[in-house]
Amino acid sequence: MATGFAKTRLCVLAALFAVAFAFVLGARADDEQPAQQQPAGAAAAEKAPSGQKGGGGRATAPAAPSVAELHRLPPDSSTRQTLELPGRTLSFTAIAGSIRLFDDKGEPQADIAYTSYQLDGTEARNRPVTFLFNGGPGASSAWLQLGDAGPWRLSITGEGAVASASPELLPNAETWLDFTDLVFIDPVGTGYSRFVATGDDARKRFYSIDGDVSSIALVIRRWLEKYDRLPSPKFVAGESYGGIRGPKIVRNLQTQQGVGVRGLIMVSPVFDFRERSGSSLLQYVASLPTMAAVAREAKGPVTHKDLAEVERYARGEFLLDLVKGKSDTEATNRLADKVAGLTGIDQAVSRRLSGRFEIGEFRREFDRRNGKVTGRYDASVTGFDPYPDSSYFHFGDPSGDSLTAPLTSAAVDLTRNKLNWRPDGSYYLLSDAVGRAWDFGRGPAESVSELRQVLALDPKLKLLVGHGLFDLATPYFATRIVLDQLPAYASPDRVKLVVYPGGHMFYSREGARQEFRSEVQALMK
Repeated sequence: MATGFAKTRLCVLAALFAVAFAFVLGARADDEQPAQQQPAGAAAAEKAPSGQKGGGGRATAPAAPSVAELHRLPPDSSTRQTLELPGRTLSFTAIAGSIRLFDDKGEPQADIAYTSYQLDGTEARNRPVTFLFNGGPGASSAWLQLGDAGPWRLSITGEGAVASASPELLPNAETWLDFTDLVFIDPVGTGYSRFVATGDDARKRFYSIDGDVSSIALVIRRWLEKYDRLPSPKFVAGESYGGIRGPKIVRNLQTQQGVGVRGLIMVSPVFDFRERSGSSLLQYVASLPTMAAVAREAKGPVTHKDLAEVERYARGEFLLDLVKGKSDTEATNRLADKVAGLTGIDQAVSRRLSGRFEIGEFRREFDRRNGKVTGRYDASVTGFDPYPDSSYFHFGDPSGDSLTAPLTSAAVDLTRNKLNWRPDGSYYLLSDAVGRAWDFGRGPAESVSELRQVLALDPKLKLLVGHGLFDLATPYFATRIVLDQLPAYASPDRVKLVVYPGGHMFYSREGARQEFRSEVQALMK
């Protein structure tokens, strides 16, 4: 009888070991594979209640979940979607999910959320795939996904650009999905992406220029492996601070991850912070054409070609007079009066400021007589100054702040209801906490060095940059100056700048969105 009891105990232990082993395999399989490919053993293990009895033995005490598991995002959700668009119907697979990142000791660090769209009926391994992210730092990818390239679009202009606007998503006739699969990435701390590690070490690492770049590049490689897309032509697209991320990520992919990239698509990027503030005179050169464009737009439509004369003046006589300094009264008054004429700002104000308008000063002075300020993202948009009589600046951005509510609501509704992925916790469209914690290192950030390197390393790599005329956050002429300094191998057939009437999110305007889509499609051909 004692022998039989021992055998029974051995059977019980073996059964418990098998269940535990299946659970471990299931957890790892869930990390490495799409949800629809999850092994049956893992699914069974997840459904088995803790404390389950086996072979008549005693109930086991439930193991306390780790911190990483408590913070874990839910399994990936895969749904089949059909989109009716003018002249065509798109059938595709949408996946909302996450990729877990580990440190060099194998400890879990963060779950990075992504949303991917893959067109059905195509040879996936030969089809282009584009990875998209926004900037901030601290911004989710909702702007590019719901404003420009994704299958559904939210109107973010006109009546749609107010905080109380309905967050209704509409089919996006200008989606890029016709010619490339799409993967939108939310860096940790944005969207639903989150840390699973405790302590400050992970945050310090991820909230830095290099740590951020390494994490996004690794997510791209992991996604390619997860869906067997390493042979696909690969493209990277970033907006705003994405101009710092983009070239650095491509460089990391080329040299650290073993992943080649065909093209880099930059939307309203900043490539170099070094010349945008402080004592640099180039900050005034870079912003002058945009300020002049805003003044002309107030009188009627304006295009990039209409600014050719202003650009010549900015990099010619204007710069020469700036260099002479304020001690040269004649040069200072000459440029101040010229700037007043180009911007429509009172001559006396321009002379008081020596013709050197910082962004905030221009935004307040442009329509001060009516108690209004211009937008930063789109200076052709104006709003009321809440403190028009104050000596200090106490205003937000009428072209950007009002989009927070509708974009956030639309992103949450899309994820939870259309894509059937329901993480707990809050969705962060733009996280101030990430921005405050960001470590920019010892000096102003720049990615021009990496841009030169990636273009030099791969002669087939192409760069497309899109800007809006009225964008004071990242003025288009600053990019023009950067691109003009590239070596001869960055020839016009490889590097292209396009500028449209519009602001930072120039794609909010239908014409600009259509034209930029055509440019992206041409790049991928």
